[in-house]
Amino acid sequence: MPKKILFLTLRTFSITGGIEKVCRVLTRALYDLSEKSLIEPKAFSMYDKSSDRDAKYILRTQFKGFNGSRILYSLAAIREGIRSDTVILSHINLLFLALVIKRLSAKTRVILFVHGIEVWRDLKSWKADFLRKDCDEIWAVSDYTSKEIQKRHSIPSQRIKVIHNCLDPFLEIPVDFNKPADLIRRYNLNIKDKVLFTLTRLTSSELYKGYDQVIAIIPRLLTLYPTLKYLIAGKADTEERSRLSKLIKDRGLERHVVLLGFVPEEELSEHFLLSDVFVMPSRKEGFGIVFIEAAACGCKTIAGNQDGSVDALMNGRLGTLISPTDTEAIFQAIVNNLESDYTTDSALKIQAMCVQSFNYEAYYQKIKERICDK
Repeated sequence: MPKKILFLTLRTFSITGGIEKVCRVLTRALYDLSEKSLIEPKAFSMYDKSSDRDAKYILRTQFKGFNGSRILYSLAAIREGIRSDTVILSHINLLFLALVIKRLSAKTRVILFVHGIEVWRDLKSWKADFLRKDCDEIWAVSDYTSKEIQKRHSIPSQRIKVIHNCLDPFLEIPVDFNKPADLIRRYNLNIKDKVLFTLTRLTSSELYKGYDQVIAIIPRLLTLYPTLKYLIAGKADTEERSRLSKLIKDRGLERHVVLLGFVPEEELSEHFLLSDVFVMPSRKEGFGIVFIEAAACGCKTIAGNQDGSVDALMNGRLGTLISPTDTEAIFQAIVNNLESDYTTDSALKIQAMCVQSFNYEAYYQKIKERICDK
């Protein structure tokens, strides 16, 4: 008899971010499991509308958005949760619902996804107690996050399963590695320009992504590469866009550092192909899906060595790991990557290694094992 699985999320389809991408891919895995009659899944999203659903990932009958109505969402989640065999939480902020469900239905299995900074900080005592005693399983997206929660919250390692994030099954994997002519025209570039690229959500509350350090060394890089361009993509809040625009203007870098704004999912691969180096020396990545997306496009990549980025870049096999606070190390890493040979063979090697390690099929099998075979 198919197991009843309830997946509870904050957002899945209405915005694009690392956790939202994790949620989308898991909904696809749940859908694929349902097609084999292994489970009967439902996914509830607190802030999405039902119309936000992307039909590629999950059926209309399997997904419900509550458009920000916390009370209706909570009541529906608890009612459905006590009827389910397993409840999967996308975020620790939903843990109270698991507490109620577990009190009403002790047999319901509870699984919590943990990503990064949301669990690296101090937790309220009831949350830490629930994780240690009542949460049946914790899925950590990286070894780094697993070790952090073991250390910070005294959670036994046997309660944690590391399930690395994977490539979206609908990400366009390129077969050639030429720079897209349409993007060269759009951004008024020359085919010979060296291009650095960062893709991240730009928010005033998350000033740890490292693009500030990259901007700081652009003047030095321009002495070596006078036409170099640094493209920073991602939706920005008003405060952060204003701060970055001022920083760029004060340094006289308006012709070299460009804020692209939001980049649609269907254009991601082209933007990685446009780049000579993807660089994001972050200090607080739980994993960093963007790194494996870049590698899947054969892109040279630079990341920080103090967080889950290490998992994403396979301890440096997929790219360059440097101290994210050392601007000299960032400078040297960029120069080394710009100067190293880039050929179709080298791009294919990076791509093949990435796809082999982070493909959707392997991820699907891990999810099946944890919720069906266990």
